[in-house]
Amino acid sequence: MAKRSAPEVNAGSMADIAFLLLIFFLVTTTIETDSGLNRKLPPMEENLEDPPIIKEKNIFQLSVNRNNQLLLKTGGNEGLIEIKNLRKEAIAFLDNGGGSGEDACKNCQGAKNPKSSDNFQKAIISLQNDRATKYDVYLAVQNEIIAAYNALRDREFKKKFPALNMSFVEANAKYSDPRTPKSEKDKLKEKLEEIKLMIPQKFSEAEPKKAN
Repeated sequence: MAKRSAPEVNAGSMADIAFLLLIFFLVTTTIETDSGLNRKLPPMEENLEDPPIIKEKNIFQLSVNRNNQLLLKTGGNEGLIEIKNLRKEAIAFLDNGGGSGEDACKNCQGAKNPKSSDNFQKAIISLQNDRATKYDVYLAVQNEIIAAYNALRDREFKKKFPALNMSFVEANAKYSDPRTPKSEKDKLKEKLEEIKLMIPQKFSEAEPKKAN
């Protein structure tokens, strides 16, 4: 009796099917991206002089506890604050213009409360978080503080350079764009630096507290 040959499986198209499946999963898969903050650390300096004396009224003290509650201390007042109100409070502090004489602020448009910050140059925002603080809360607080600085810089940039018809943030993005011609970058850099000197970003972070 003749032996039967086993039927062969046509595997010629298996490579094509595997390739198509690979493309399908590459297209449909969502890759999570980490959230973070861009920070440029200052250069290391040697032979530092004694730090200047800072008046308490010029410090906007923020702290986030282990329950993710935000505590604000400024102008002799202290209390809890919602993150949604942080940007407004930070702008009011930075823009207060409570100084007089040499400390007077000609560009400030705030309440000029003598118990709050003197001017843009002396106003400092300080943040301290607990080690148990949630990372998304930490990021949200940082974003609101940076947004407060950008809001004031936008205002002064538009007022100083109205012909450009753009904000500080837009000008900074254009300056950072590699497609922007060098000649235009040089002009933008000069203007951006002028606003940065007018409203310096004095934002300090203290060592996180240990969770109890």
